[in-house]
Amino acid sequence: MSEQAERESMEFDVVIVGGGAAGLAAACRLAQLAETAGSEISVVVVEKGSEIGAHILSGNVFEPRGLDELFPNWKEEGAPVQTAVSKDIIHYLTSERKSMPVPGMFLPSPMHNKGNYIISLGRLCQWLGEKAEESGINIFPGFAASEVLYNEAGQVTGVATSDMGVGKNGEKKPGYQRGYELLGKYTIFAEGVRGNLGEELMDKFNLREDADPQHYGLGVKEVWEIDPEKHQEGLVVHTMGWPLNNRTEGGGFLYHAGNNQVFLGFIVALNYDNPNLSPFQEFQRWKLHPKIRGYLEGGKRIGYGARAVNKGGLQSLPKLTFPGGVLVGCGAGFLNGVKIKGAHTAIKTGMLAAESVFEALANGSANSDLTAFGNAVKESWVHDEMYRARNFGPALHRFGTFLGAAFTFIDQNIFRGKLPFTLRNKDRDNESLDKADNAPAIEYPAPDGVITFDRLSSVYLSSTNHEEDQPSHLRLKDESIPISYNLPEFGEPAQRYCPAGVYEVIDDGGEPRFQINAQNCVHCKTCDIKDPKQNIVWTVPEGGGGPNYSGM
Repeated sequence: MSEQAERESMEFDVVIVGGGAAGLAAACRLAQLAETAGSEISVVVVEKGSEIGAHILSGNVFEPRGLDELFPNWKEEGAPVQTAVSKDIIHYLTSERKSMPVPGMFLPSPMHNKGNYIISLGRLCQWLGEKAEESGINIFPGFAASEVLYNEAGQVTGVATSDMGVGKNGEKKPGYQRGYELLGKYTIFAEGVRGNLGEELMDKFNLREDADPQHYGLGVKEVWEIDPEKHQEGLVVHTMGWPLNNRTEGGGFLYHAGNNQVFLGFIVALNYDNPNLSPFQEFQRWKLHPKIRGYLEGGKRIGYGARAVNKGGLQSLPKLTFPGGVLVGCGAGFLNGVKIKGAHTAIKTGMLAAESVFEALANGSANSDLTAFGNAVKESWVHDEMYRARNFGPALHRFGTFLGAAFTFIDQNIFRGKLPFTLRNKDRDNESLDKADNAPAIEYPAPDGVITFDRLSSVYLSSTNHEEDQPSHLRLKDESIPISYNLPEFGEPAQRYCPAGVYEVIDDGGEPRFQINAQNCVHCKTCDIKDPKQNIVWTVPEGGGGPNYSGM
């Protein structure tokens, strides 16, 4: 009997992979369409986190446009979207102590946040999950979709979840449980940034044939409770400049949420060139700048997390459809780089996917290529936004952060994103590092345990947990490469780019050895993106493993 035949299977009309904003918006929209049509539809959302919201991390200044369309009465229905943005401030940090304000008139117009809200995206997803369940949607948290299923014609027919209770060496433990097959007439992949199944689908169906490489940043975030006298509910602070140089894209944010909390973080583009750079450490020293430290003194850090973000834009979008399924949200790359926002586009693309799938099902179709979805996206405000923002990332890459920002002002404020040319960025993020011998050293201050912290105490705050006696979900294609190539060429940068202390080079009897502490992994996907040889493969651990974010 084949392994596939051993699995129990469940059949649905639609399988949705991922319980984030895009996947849950798709589920809710399918339920709405079925109710309007007076028909029934069976939908399942499979989510690898222990609960909805457990793996959701975002800044987040939220533009409600997508939510307005999905639930026009969301305010009356109790959506956790309450703290309206009251003021925008941007500082250009010129050194570790000095800065200058950036007047609002010099900001790219999409960066103004009037009408937006400071939210926890995790809590919004929990609310969307409740709305979906109230509508009869099946939600399976704690189950990791580990395999795409295909029929003999090569069409996607659903996914299989990972086996539970497998030991480090592949042996079946007493609590072993075979994964399930979740079969659907259509499958919506809403895994978020760098989803492993989405990457498989892009390769199998050559969906990136006409696209630039996807580009990424790493966002590191903390939640603090601060002195009420320093708290300004609704204030949005962004910074550019120090501690990054002009060749390194990125910047910081500090958002004053409700209940005397601030959400603060730092994003570093993963096309940085110095292998000695540590995004986590850059974030920690950024907090020491007086413009940031002043808010934090006397406060307490209560949350930590990290996640990769898309930044390739329109030029990096793959073909969105293939036989039997579609890609939506950040899994496809729908983030507006100028706005630094992707939740609203995730919700809208999830809705558009639902509408295309529902129409196909109504016509008796199954497992076909839903070209209607790709067309619907191109005709929507999502595509218009992505088109207008298309030159932002390539301009920063080509001209540097200072001149790139000037170009963006002209592009957005004078030409409204409609310059008669499109810049491209064909350089892959994993190929950007200089050799270690040519790279300047970076001296990071030791953590003080008050404003700045180490990685392990930070991971503790993320409530990350993996069953230690399971196969590592971080796999090396070639186990020799970290020591034989990455170490002499780049000083093995995984030691520094990982924000969770997963990777170490340790002394083993006088010889260096590469060690993977997979239990620390916060599922940020940076290693899968930045490894110079693309030698690290991120796969799903047992369902429920990873961070358990609260209010991130």
